[in-house]
Amino acid sequence: MPDSSRIRIEGSGLRCADVVRIARRSASIELDEHAVARAERAYQLAVEIGAKRAVYGRTTGVGANRHTVVDPNSADQHGLQLLRSHAGGTGAALPEDSVRATLAIRLNQLAAAGSGVHPRLLYALETALRVGAIPLVHSRGAIGTGDLTALAEVALTMAGERPWMAGWLDPVAVSPGDALAFISSNAATLAEAVLTWHDLHRLLHASQVVAALSYCALGGSPEAFSEQVHAARPHPGSVRCAAEMRRLLIGEEPPGPGRRLQDPFGLRAFPQVQGPALDAVDSLERVLTIDINAAAENPLIDVDSQEAYHHGQFSTAYLALTLDHLRVALHHVAELSAARLSDLVEPELTGLTPFLSAGSASSSGIMILEYVAHDALGELRHAASPVTLGTAVISRGLEDHASFSTQAARSTAAAVNAYRTVLACEVLGAVRALRLSGAELPDAPVAEAFQRAVQQLPLVEADHPLSDEVAQAEHLVDVLLTF
Repeated sequence: MPDSSRIRIEGSGLRCADVVRIARRSASIELDEHAVARAERAYQLAVEIGAKRAVYGRTTGVGANRHTVVDPNSADQHGLQLLRSHAGGTGAALPEDSVRATLAIRLNQLAAAGSGVHPRLLYALETALRVGAIPLVHSRGAIGTGDLTALAEVALTMAGERPWMAGWLDPVAVSPGDALAFISSNAATLAEAVLTWHDLHRLLHASQVVAALSYCALGGSPEAFSEQVHAARPHPGSVRCAAEMRRLLIGEEPPGPGRRLQDPFGLRAFPQVQGPALDAVDSLERVLTIDINAAAENPLIDVDSQEAYHHGQFSTAYLALTLDHLRVALHHVAELSAARLSDLVEPELTGLTPFLSAGSASSSGIMILEYVAHDALGELRHAASPVTLGTAVISRGLEDHASFSTQAARSTAAAVNAYRTVLACEVLGAVRALRLSGAELPDAPVAEAFQRAVQQLPLVEADHPLSDEVAQAEHLVDVLLTF
């Protein structure tokens, strides 16, 4: 659904949710004129400083060529030459939402006025977002020390040297010194991370509704979610998860005792496992919010001190390490979902037939869903491997560390897709078990969620292919977060 609101771009205060609205719902933007004026001062300051002393990437080459002085007579071509040499990305083209997020983030960073680019580049990014002009940007070519290839492709497209994937703009001039200033950013990696944060944030909230449905199907004990239990060990995420489970499961009447003295871990330890993932996704949002509002270009052109500073703000160790941690936490949550699915096909726990079958004694019911879930869980486990244990030594040894945040963001996106499949298998099992048992649900939000699921998922009792239903359930888990 299109977003009719307007988001102000001023180099500060941009939220992750704003980036998602721009990228996926075509929310309009308004570039703050005070930010543009400050960017203009930074541009003039960069020109003045470059006339007096060496400034990396403006009056010199880059990387191992940092001591090579740019010939003043060829300064006009230096920027385009730098962009052409760095636009060597490969792999699949980034999807449109990811490119739009990249443009929005880079525009906001440039509006923070630390790059020294000419303000016309800010206006060009604003116009591209407004008219739907999308550069063709390749996915491969970064290692967490700046999205040089992706942003060089964006800049050359705006300069008229590369084709647009959608729409177009009149070519924009690239001033001497603009090239490195424009590409010195991790905006493309941040864009993928922001979109992935949004998807995972939604799935983690939906997963609590799915767990509540399984709780009802399995006759769980409410003791595991009691306020007293979690006050005794008040980790923020687990306290929040337990409170949400109480909200979903407890109506006006107090809950019954449950069927068992001790529930399986999938129910009993759910807040303790879900909690770290909730905390991790919140931590990711904090890191991303800092970075999408950061003037992290190297060198930093600081209008307040009237100086240029050379530094290492291109390093994205915070982002990479946070993403690595998040994927590990997510794997634990997915393991519990797969465990609850196994509980749902066990007659001793449900009182129903093996595999929730409804035909002859040899019927397999939803047995295959365990295979599907564990296939996806295996993919998630592979994606959870830390990328931050690697490093790179490039540019003739000068650049001897990399965070690999780009790969971390890519792996996290893959993990989120796999987790959606795991949840879909669980919700199919929980809803089928509740239908077959005819269990009475509490007068609470979980009952409304069950009715929505019943409307979207068919009940075919005889053995049949489940592929279409898994796809329907994957869509459903995105809806269940509203309960």
